[in-house]
Amino acid sequence: MTVRINRAIELLAQDQAIYYDGPHSGHVLTYDQGRKDAATWADYINVGMEHGAFDMTGLAEYMRGLVDGGPARSGHRCPAIIVEAPVNGIDENHVRTSAWQFRQILGRGVHGILLCQAESAAATRAFVESCRYPHNLNGVDPALPSPEARLRGAVRPPSLGPLLGIGTRGRGSEETAAPVWGIGREDYMSRCDPWPLNPAGELLLGVKLESPEGIAMADEICAVPGLGFAEMGPGDLSLSLGSPKIMRDPYSPSLQYARDRVLAACKRNGIAFLEGCSPGNIAARLDEGVRVIAGHDPETARVGRAHQRRTMPA
Repeated sequence: MTVRINRAIELLAQDQAIYYDGPHSGHVLTYDQGRKDAATWADYINVGMEHGAFDMTGLAEYMRGLVDGGPARSGHRCPAIIVEAPVNGIDENHVRTSAWQFRQILGRGVHGILLCQAESAAATRAFVESCRYPHNLNGVDPALPSPEARLRGAVRPPSLGPLLGIGTRGRGSEETAAPVWGIGREDYMSRCDPWPLNPAGELLLGVKLESPEGIAMADEICAVPGLGFAEMGPGDLSLSLGSPKIMRDPYSPSLQYARDRVLAACKRNGIAFLEGCSPGNIAARLDEGVRVIAGHDPETARVGRAHQRRTMPA
């Protein structure tokens, strides 16, 4: 019996690792592919729009196919879908002026978004705020002017401390997203809120730290309320460090430092750490605290689930 809409969140709340599948570009977004992917072995499917096409019509059809092809073997309406947004989180202005991307993606009924190349806490706060409806107030700075005060001209500055500003997602897309989740519109507007900031939230937000600037700010970024996971991006970070090849495990000393720094920041802030794993190292990685597993490999998932004595069906 499932207790959540978002299968990935349900597992993370049990301290179980989650395993994802899906390419980082060139994802086939059709109704028929959605029906096929409804039976995936993975806990969530990554839809790569950072480098793939920003195809909202295809994404809507894909989500419809997932629902029609479901339920998943776990009993959930469909697997969780997390989309990599095209915008880079290099500063607050980049994120705020690209907030339309998050609104479009969420309007198709997905379950999460990954912000790539996050480099500052301000950019990360803008990301979280852009994904939230303004009536959901968990983590919002109570010192900000009230709606009534703003009606009379009070300025609504963004929060500059560890708390969030008011959400900026507007009404309208609940008409397309709520049916995918199988709930009513008002219920959707309450539950499409970031977990674990909102314990009842069903939205999983993550960041990828893949530049020297992002790694240097790992502690500040991972402390932003509303995040559910973070990762060290070895591909782009390798490029930044002068290597056209991805320096994977065993990492170079620089990448090992970056990886350990992001993992420690995740642990300090109670969010999950994402890392690529294999059947040979998954047990050690799980024991170390890795909880979001890249690898696109059912065998890695099989070994890891057995190691954690997972009971939810694959």
